[in-house]
Amino acid sequence: MILKAKVCIILLAITTAGVFFTLNFREGVSFEDIRFQYKVTIRKEQHFSNSIKDENPLNRYVQDENLQDKIVQDNIQDKNTQDESLKDKNVKDRSVQDGSLKDKNVQDNNTQDKKTQGGSLKDNNVKDKSEQDNIQAKIKKDGSLRDKNIRDENVLIKSTQGNQCGCKKCFSKDDKLLMSCFNPSIEPFLSVNTKLSENVFQWWKRIQYERRDFSYYKATVAKLFTMFPSIPDLGKPSPGKCRTCAVVGNSVNLKGSGYGPLIDHHDIIIRMNAGPTKGYEKDVGTRTTHHVMYPESAVDLDNSTHLVVFAFKIQDLEWSTKALTTGFYVKTSRKVTPKIKANKDLVMVVNPAFMKYVHEVWMKRRGTYPSTGFMTLVLALHVCDEVDVFGFGADSNRNWSHYFEVLKNKKYGTGPHSGTNEYRVLKQLANEKTVKLYKGS
Repeated sequence: MILKAKVCIILLAITTAGVFFTLNFREGVSFEDIRFQYKVTIRKEQHFSNSIKDENPLNRYVQDENLQDKIVQDNIQDKNTQDESLKDKNVKDRSVQDGSLKDKNVQDNNTQDKKTQGGSLKDNNVKDKSEQDNIQAKIKKDGSLRDKNIRDENVLIKSTQGNQCGCKKCFSKDDKLLMSCFNPSIEPFLSVNTKLSENVFQWWKRIQYERRDFSYYKATVAKLFTMFPSIPDLGKPSPGKCRTCAVVGNSVNLKGSGYGPLIDHHDIIIRMNAGPTKGYEKDVGTRTTHHVMYPESAVDLDNSTHLVVFAFKIQDLEWSTKALTTGFYVKTSRKVTPKIKANKDLVMVVNPAFMKYVHEVWMKRRGTYPSTGFMTLVLALHVCDEVDVFGFGADSNRNWSHYFEVLKNKKYGTGPHSGTNEYRVLKQLANEKTVKLYKGS
């Protein structure tokens, strides 16, 4: 193969020389033409040489090897590139996966924190509610204790504290029923300063089906104090003095009792309704300082006796003023005394709030509302240092009747009042020596 190449080169050289000589001896051929022709020849020679070279198997082999190496290198490079891409992808995927895992962990942590926070919040809410309940219970307990202390303090005002009670036996903590029920903050009587709540009014108007409203009630009460004392005079306890009260009922057991002189010996003597003294002086006494009544049971009073009005409806309030002046001439379902004699400067009207208090606290809501007699008993506990009770209870045959009249109906009851329960409370007060009960004959 090498020899053949050399031969070709020699032949090319001879050909070139021949051409040169031929051209030199041609007429009219310039040197530039010869030079151009030489360049063409050289290019042809180079082309021929390359062709020979390409046809050389060794060169072809080397070329193929170089091509194969190049392909291998390209493959390696492609693989490296692919590996790099795959690596980048894996790194990216790993990063994404790690990011997702991180996000998931963060989300899980947030969820866990939220659950923990929610649980903590729930626990805190439960704890707060428990604390609120404890605080509320404490407030209630403290309130009850405060009310109890207030009751104790006010009951003790009636006792030997400050020498205000000079009685042999004054109200004290030993009077258990009194201590559990007594509320000195309740005003027994209406005054110009009384602020009755509408809730109390709604209870009061149901006693005898009052149809007029709260505004009408307030206007009627306002008219009372244009005629009656704006603030009732309850009297004040004197140091070392025992203010004794006799609450005189109308029970038939007074008949033949001989309690007259004993009753008259008290400082305050409270009678009620139509109970007379004339003709019964030996058993019921002669003196009266306060007389409790309502329009249907009204009687004339002397000029020194306090008229204590128990009003169960607005009409009773209207009667209070008109019965002492022009007269009350209004058609009513029950017969009403239209006009009475009484000192208008000594009129006292029982507070509806006091009536509700007696019904709910003392009677535990038994009966429709308390009787006049029982409310008078509780009233005495609020204004007296020592209370003696006469003329309460049924007769020996358990019939409820009056000492001043013979009842045709021997089974006369107590109407809307719970007479049996009222008497039971009275006996408990007597057993605890809070009051002294005279049972009569």
